[in-house]
Amino acid sequence: MFRRLFAAFLLLVIVALLAVLIVWLVLRPTKPKFYLQDASVVQFNLTSGVGLLTSVFQITLSSRNPNDRIGVYYDRIDAYVLYKGQQITAATALPPGYQGHNDVTVWSPYLYGVAVPLAPYLADALSQDENAGYILLYVRVGGRLRWKVGTWISGHYHLQVNCPVFLTIDGRNPHGDGPVPYFHFRQMTSCSVDV
Repeated sequence: MFRRLFAAFLLLVIVALLAVLIVWLVLRPTKPKFYLQDASVVQFNLTSGVGLLTSVFQITLSSRNPNDRIGVYYDRIDAYVLYKGQQITAATALPPGYQGHNDVTVWSPYLYGVAVPLAPYLADALSQDENAGYILLYVRVGGRLRWKVGTWISGHYHLQVNCPVFLTIDGRNPHGDGPVPYFHFRQMTSCSVDV
């Protein structure tokens, strides 16, 4: 009798694993792909001596759902800018929504940081980077998403996206607004995504 119970339990486990394998093979789940298409620096002022940074960025961020049979609900998404690991803008909420199969969603938010205090070594590093003619920033997106397959909707999953922003600096401002440095975003970048 013990052997029959063990055999039945083993058969149940094998059937369950086989069902999971078949579902995975049919759905082929893949996490969304994010791209930073553009980054414009509207304002970027570092107050020397006190290390306060005021900045305004407009970014264009796109997300593509590469799944053929799985939709994505973005329930809460926030975007902000980092410099060497320190957040230099406030988190800006992006609109929630549903992203269908093989669909693309584009967001173009403004990211603001007003008088953000920088550690002295970061203020020095930022001044050095600006004098060297380039700055490497990161746009970080965090939030929660749910997967949709047919009528079934999953629980919440954490979303973490990290996009490098390489800006080169030109001393001339083409808008004629004075000696403010002009920042160039060179190319669209692919972002790392963790779900």
